[in-house]
Amino acid sequence: MSAPGPPIGMLAELTHRCPLQCPYCSNPAKLLKANTELETADWTRVFSEAADLGILQVHLSGGEPTLRGDLEEIVSALSSRGVYSNLITAGVNIKPERIGGLKDAGLDHVQLSVQGATSEVTEKIGNMKGAHEQKLATARVVRAAKLPLTLNAPIHRHNIHQVEDFIELALELDADRLEIANVQYYGWALINRTQLMPAWDDVMRQVDIVEEARERLRGVLLIDFVTPDYYAEFPKPCMGGWAQDAFMVTPDGSAMPCHAAHTIPHLTFDNVKDKSLADIWDSSPAFDAYRGTDWMQEPCRSCERREADFGGCRCQALAIAGDAAATDPACSLSPLHATMLKIAGQTQAAGETADDFTYRRIGTQ
Repeated sequence: MSAPGPPIGMLAELTHRCPLQCPYCSNPAKLLKANTELETADWTRVFSEAADLGILQVHLSGGEPTLRGDLEEIVSALSSRGVYSNLITAGVNIKPERIGGLKDAGLDHVQLSVQGATSEVTEKIGNMKGAHEQKLATARVVRAAKLPLTLNAPIHRHNIHQVEDFIELALELDADRLEIANVQYYGWALINRTQLMPAWDDVMRQVDIVEEARERLRGVLLIDFVTPDYYAEFPKPCMGGWAQDAFMVTPDGSAMPCHAAHTIPHLTFDNVKDKSLADIWDSSPAFDAYRGTDWMQEPCRSCERREADFGGCRCQALAIAGDAAATDPACSLSPLHATMLKIAGQTQAAGETADDFTYRRIGTQ
């Protein structure tokens, strides 16, 4: 299938290096080392190609993107082409003056990850002492620099009791937006699924809290809510639909439709060092594999939601159904939906006595 039109967004994973060791990280289990990362010239060329392709916004992620000493140059390359840049950061080990330097380079927005609403939870999840206080300090510097601020709170059973506190924290820090983002189980989160899966009752309570806060804080704080797939009625479209309007580039230059696409063994991904973004977007076999609706099996093929969720997550379908072309088991129309709910219940129950995380580390198997 040909590309549906130019992409809108791109996620650029500049590095897999990170001072935090979060057990839910979406990076692959086999993390890339610094010596595999694209050079500055590669990234600036890629961003020029992105602008030519029609991309409107680039999310600068990692790992921790501020570990790149050339981040200001990367931001400037985007700004010079009129591409909106969003820095996704853990907010630790960043000197205050660097925030100002990034703004001067043309940075448009900062998204700060918060692992907990208190020091104890933040340190437990990120496995870093003093991380919470550093995050709050970074948030205040961002707002003092008059940059828009989003707080991203990945939710799991160790912090789901803090949803109300995350909302209060966002208000205290004068954030423009808060993401209550239930953890999606791929990458390191799949490795730690037993330790992270929340209980059904806690998830339902969370939904009530978010809905009430959204209404109460309308016009004050925008709250986005990412539902947990294992307790969902319908799936989310993967990255807006597989290669429909967005894609990602890994630290070594592999272009993929989503974070976990590498888990689908029959796909081979083009590298931006070898091909232009336009060629990859328009004609990559991996991008075409699940693009649009022609590849769909039933019940997706005849479902009225097929162009709303595009069958859900291909990687989750492979992980649970054993077939990347199957209906995402998060969907209530999938024959494996009950199995997914059963997995959630069994995993959560087992997790009550399994608190030891496999922390994210380069070199960890």
